[in-house]
Amino acid sequence: MTRRSMPTAGMLVALAQPRLPLLTTFGLGHMKIASGTWGSLPPCVIAGCLWLAGLTPAHGQTGTVVFNAVMAVILVVFSVACIVQGGQAEQRWGKDPGEVVADETAGQCLPLLFLPGACFQKFWWAVGTVAAAFVLFRLLDIVKPWPAKQIQAARQGWGILLDDLFAGLYAAVILQAALRLWLLKGA
Repeated sequence: MTRRSMPTAGMLVALAQPRLPLLTTFGLGHMKIASGTWGSLPPCVIAGCLWLAGLTPAHGQTGTVVFNAVMAVILVVFSVACIVQGGQAEQRWGKDPGEVVADETAGQCLPLLFLPGACFQKFWWAVGTVAAAFVLFRLLDIVKPWPAKQIQAARQGWGILLDDLFAGLYAAVILQAALRLWLLKGA
């Protein structure tokens, strides 16, 4: 082995540390300010891209199926990443580390699922619906209403994930109720 091909101490440390791109939502978790907010953005951006592509609940059964399937896949993939790799992340960065934003990415999908098609019929309605889903989720993720705060004590990746899923569920219920009331009043 030549001197040039010998591994350095830095290379060995880098190899020993797990790579966690899903947990950091491809690096967004390394944003120093409001990493959770950055981690919540991808599902909203994807929802906007689906709207531009004509694949939302306003675009018939195909749009409804594609939109909800995409949100469900993101939810499952990032949830599994938290559960499977959460223990490694906590060993590396500490309890419920800020670098891990896959939980926010997964939780943000919940208020975006099963939205009424009418909310996507006009550009500003679509923007308002996605923005409301984003703001509600972030607010509830920060406030952590019962049992979200208490459930953070769960071990490994479960504690990282479950509080955000509860925040997403609460945001979904509030958003669905508000949108349906708005639609009943003749939006």
